[in-house]
Amino acid sequence: MELKNTQNQAIALAGVAQAAVLVQQLATTGTADSGALAASIGSILKIDSDSVIDVYGGLAGLSVGLAQLNQQMLSYKNVKPDQARYAATLVFLENPLSQRKDLLKIIETGVCKAQAQAESFGLMHENVLSGLAEVYVRTVSTLQPKIMVNGLPNHLSRLETADTIRACLLAGMRSVILWRQCGGRRWKLLFQRTKIQQELERLIAGLA
Repeated sequence: MELKNTQNQAIALAGVAQAAVLVQQLATTGTADSGALAASIGSILKIDSDSVIDVYGGLAGLSVGLAQLNQQMLSYKNVKPDQARYAATLVFLENPLSQRKDLLKIIETGVCKAQAQAESFGLMHENVLSGLAEVYVRTVSTLQPKIMVNGLPNHLSRLETADTIRACLLAGMRSVILWRQCGGRRWKLLFQRTKIQQELERLIAGLA
């Protein structure tokens, strides 16, 4: 399977954008789009897939991320600054994470455990989400800069919501790593912006 192409990069970037959307939804409303949430959490557990889109269970599972990323690409203003910050920080943190074999091993072990839990209890069970949240806390959260989530205290203080937010951030990092595997680079976001945006339009048209 040829990974390094613009379509796969756009799909993976949409995964990052979707994770950021979900984090903001959870932090500000206490709930999130259920279909998008399942697709993003499921992407963490999809280690061996036939294609990049299969990581998310199909294109429909990424509809929220595709729409958000497309809107972001069409505008040179940060209409959703918190979402943009979450996504940008995840992209930045991928490099130091990739150099820490100890942290990557923790992620690998945690994902294997979550896969077994998901088979027993279901993908969105609290045990799965809390396990993935713990993986995030022990790995990505130890790197600088830390991702500071803005939201309402009554939502952020709920353990279940906090765990789901952390699991979504881990899903975002999974998408960043996938984006890099597909040939994604930060400079391409500047110099190939139009090309990526056109690919997003084609992907969104495929949802119709």
